[in-house]
Amino acid sequence: MSTTPPPFTTSPASEAEIIEQLKSRLQFAELKIQLLEERLRLARIAKYGASSEKLSDAQLELLELEPGVSNVEVEVESQREPLETIVRRRQKHPGRQQLPADLPRVERVVACTPEQCACKGCGQQKSVIGYEESEYLDVEPAQYFVVVSKREKRACRKCEEHGVVTAPLPPRIVEKGLVSDRIVIDTIVNKYCRHLPLYRQSLMLEQDVGVDLSRATLDGWVLRVGELLQPIASAIKQELLRGSYIQADETPVPVQTHDGRGKNHEAYLWQYGKPGGTVVFDFQMGRGREGPKRFLGQFDGILQTDGYSAYDKVGGPKLVHVCCWSHARRYHYKATQLNPSDAVSLGIVKLIDDLFAIDGEARQQKMDVAARHALRQERAKPLLEKIEKQVRAAQSTALPASELGKGCRYILNLWPKLIRFLDYPEAELSNNLAENSMRPVAIGRKNWIHVGSAQAGPKIAAILSVVESCRRLKIAARDYLAAVLPGLADVGIQRVAELTPATWAARNR
Repeated sequence: MSTTPPPFTTSPASEAEIIEQLKSRLQFAELKIQLLEERLRLARIAKYGASSEKLSDAQLELLELEPGVSNVEVEVESQREPLETIVRRRQKHPGRQQLPADLPRVERVVACTPEQCACKGCGQQKSVIGYEESEYLDVEPAQYFVVVSKREKRACRKCEEHGVVTAPLPPRIVEKGLVSDRIVIDTIVNKYCRHLPLYRQSLMLEQDVGVDLSRATLDGWVLRVGELLQPIASAIKQELLRGSYIQADETPVPVQTHDGRGKNHEAYLWQYGKPGGTVVFDFQMGRGREGPKRFLGQFDGILQTDGYSAYDKVGGPKLVHVCCWSHARRYHYKATQLNPSDAVSLGIVKLIDDLFAIDGEARQQKMDVAARHALRQERAKPLLEKIEKQVRAAQSTALPASELGKGCRYILNLWPKLIRFLDYPEAELSNNLAENSMRPVAIGRKNWIHVGSAQAGPKIAAILSVVESCRRLKIAARDYLAAVLPGLADVGIQRVAELTPATWAARNR
């Protein structure tokens, strides 16, 4: 779209020509206003987070007038239902929530008062005929204590020449450290599962126990754990590359450069994983093709990504590149948020939703890959023809810089990769699972702010790989780390493959 309106002709014009020129300029102004309104709303959405997509322009304008508003407040506002909806709805209360049955139960009997124990009629003591039971969740604060380790020293009183022997020290994560393995593992879990930065953990230890451990000390524990887990992350990578299907995504992460400029360098964490399986984060200082090219090597399976061009021309000669329908839908969904009456975008979003509904039906009926493939061939093929036809028609009338125009261009440019799932039954419609694995990084990035150095990057990536793999496999990261980390430094490289989260989970289940 041109940034300047069509000019008036310099030659004398008739009244009809002047009216036509004014109409042309008015149409240009309307289109420009529409485009600027789209950009303004997108800027507000980017500023206040994804939840602000649910808010109206009037609500977003009010947020602009509140400089101290937080993302949490935006989230709450976006989830609040209109008053008339709450009044209109009269749903039955679901009842009291049940507490997990596997939690230990501690019974506490509440006795009746003395007045309740005596019968008002005859004065005799009343008998206990039963109990009125109720349950509530309780907690005991963490109890810190000092372990005094006393190793036996033995010697033969008759044969002094054989000297003294001392019981060996059990393996520890941080040799000669001031804290136990459990505290080191708690530090890792708190930072990378609960997104609690180290300076807060240091402050909590000082306030709760009176132990002053600096943030640098805790940082040393983290780097030690990352160093130990790097071989595990490499073994997870080999598991992925031996498979046939990988989803990939990337996200920026700031890194301190220590060059005196006081600015962070924008590095990237590249994430590779299998749906329902393990995941690996690969730390790179840039966003170029070298990262995925080096990681994937000669991988010849299915690679599913968004439309980022760095994933082109990577892997082996037989690699199959599949793209993501969620990314294709996103542009058109944004267009409907910007203009709820946009029938064209709404129609395209509806068709893509119907496409996802086919796979949703397969999941609901617990179909295997072969049955889902047959269902896709029957119902997805004709639906894709409708989508392509509607997108091409929309592109001919949409402004190239509008969200609708961008969405049409995205779909048509990647069309061969978007429909490739028809030929490869294993492939999912989207790489949403890969994006979900990035959320802990995005949340953590707001709390721990940056990676301390380029050298620390691969160690942090190794920790994230293990923690996220545990989450995907539904195993407790604390249990896994407690079982694997002590003595890991002495494990031979041949045995590391036996200690990956997937192998450990299969063995312990």
